[in-house]
Amino acid sequence: MSNKKDIKQEKETLSQEQELNEPKDQKETAENLSENTDNKSEETKEETEKIAEETKVEEPIDELAGMTKKYTEMNDKYLRLSAEFDNYRKRTLKERMELIKSAGEDILINILPVKDNFERALVSLETAKDPKAIKEGIELIYTNLVDFLSQRGIKEIEAKEKEFDTDLHEAVTKIPAPSKKLKGKNIDVIEKGYLLHEKVIRFAKVVVGE
Repeated sequence: MSNKKDIKQEKETLSQEQELNEPKDQKETAENLSENTDNKSEETKEETEKIAEETKVEEPIDELAGMTKKYTEMNDKYLRLSAEFDNYRKRTLKERMELIKSAGEDILINILPVKDNFERALVSLETAKDPKAIKEGIELIYTNLVDFLSQRGIKEIEAKEKEFDTDLHEAVTKIPAPSKKLKGKNIDVIEKGYLLHEKVIRFAKVVVGE
């Protein structure tokens, strides 16, 4: 009986020790797992921070390289456009000068026949005895000159007995109008005015009635 009782007590003692030891082992295991997890989290955090630092260094370098490339391209484009514009400006300036020169040359060439006619008229005046023939010769020269000017777009401004217009006429003086119809109109023309393709190149100088 005594032996059975001792065996029973031993079993109970072992059982109690196991119960006491099991939570301790489980606690140690849980602590070990927690510690391992914390270590891994710390390592992961360090790696993440390291990668972030490397990325931060590389990103500004890449951005600076991109901006430098873009600046170089824009600068090259600007230089090309500037050179093209300068060439265009020089070319148009040369063409304009040539146009002005050729236009002046054309006028001079075509007015020479009028000069020739005047010279012939002067020679004929020395020997001519018929005033009517002289008059006809002068009228012919004048007609040729008017035709020449008309072909070049020059037209006389109508002023005589017309309403005074500041866009076309220049008042030299004012005098009392001889009639009510001429009040505010050009009574006399001191100097004729002319248009070149509808642009005033010389105002008509007039006397205005008031």
